[in-house]
Amino acid sequence: MTRELLTGNAAAAWGARLAEVDYLPVYPITPQTEVIETLAQWTASGAMKARLVTMDSEHSMLTAAGAAAATGARVFTASSSQGLVYGFEMLYTIAGWRVPLVLLNVSRALSAPITLEPDHNDILAARDSGFLQIHAESCQEVLDCVLMAYRLAEHPDVHLPVMVNLDGFYLSFTREPVELPALEEVRAFLPEYRPLHGFSASHGMAQGVAVLGGAGYSFFKYQMHRAAEAALTAHDAIAGEFCRHFGRCYGAVEGFRLDDAEWVIVMSNSFSTVGKAEVTRLRARGEKVGLLRLRLIRPFPNQEIEWLLGNRRAVAVIDQNISIGKGGILFTEIASALRRRTAPPLLSFIGGLGGRRFRSEEFDAILTALHAAADEGGSAEPTLLYSESEYQQVMEMLRIAHGGTDGSRA
Repeated sequence: MTRELLTGNAAAAWGARLAEVDYLPVYPITPQTEVIETLAQWTASGAMKARLVTMDSEHSMLTAAGAAAATGARVFTASSSQGLVYGFEMLYTIAGWRVPLVLLNVSRALSAPITLEPDHNDILAARDSGFLQIHAESCQEVLDCVLMAYRLAEHPDVHLPVMVNLDGFYLSFTREPVELPALEEVRAFLPEYRPLHGFSASHGMAQGVAVLGGAGYSFFKYQMHRAAEAALTAHDAIAGEFCRHFGRCYGAVEGFRLDDAEWVIVMSNSFSTVGKAEVTRLRARGEKVGLLRLRLIRPFPNQEIEWLLGNRRAVAVIDQNISIGKGGILFTEIASALRRRTAPPLLSFIGGLGGRRFRSEEFDAILTALHAAADEGGSAEPTLLYSESEYQQVMEMLRIAHGGTDGSRA
């Protein structure tokens, strides 16, 4: 095992290399491009024995990925933001084929307006596609997630594709110490892929996507759902085995200072690191606050979330996304998990859109709101984390755009 300073993108590429993938259909997009540049260098030099092909679009890339996985190849590919939604049709198709592969998504906010920084509307838009989803907080976890994702996707009770998500810029281009396991260690955890039903030149067979009526369609869709449910149990076993092999342990969720917490903040991805720092600060002030990080978002670990959050005084969900016309996506997911009558008051906050940074005073305000909710009850109405100075900045931009007139009418 060696230890190196790696970006999140490089850690993801190392995950694919250590998984000994066979095929890499790729297409570049910021902030994902470093992943495929790294893989291209390795395949060109012979350091990585895989076939890398640059496709003409993300739609073609995903089509090639699914087709190759159907033949029994171990496949890795990556995308981001507009690229992911450009190939969106094929996400549903690949999942319906029940082929195991790993798709890395480097989260970037969707336009319009355009930005290069992250939020999670791209990855969460795909939550109903049939792809499983694992969300990483650190560069080390990115590498580990890729390795675990192959075990999960290839599990005989699952056989569904998996997305691994990391935040663009905040994680994709941030260097952190990463432990690189030896290839022999990885092989002991992740053996050679043996497909359940793969195409073979020596054994003639045919497969096709037939036009089915409602009865057949319902059956196959429900089988996908049951396979995703089985992934919860499979993930627990895989995570336990990973912990024994490498000493790093990952659950479907991660609790931070939850043991005696009365107030809990729910977050996901790299901004959870900021949340943990704020929880530590508030703890030093005497506040019994903790954090729950969502790691496995599809399948959604309802029972574990209910067990961890059900007896708290109040819970705040910070969504780094927005479902237009509804509010925070993960807030509604958490609310559905906390379906008992004794569920704590639940509050919704939206922040970090387009990579906007969180502020300490916002966590102070969240804690104040949690205290009030314990007496007054929760609210599904989302609160946008936003400052007066930011509002004035936007008003000034609008004033300039309108030739110096009052932009507040825009």
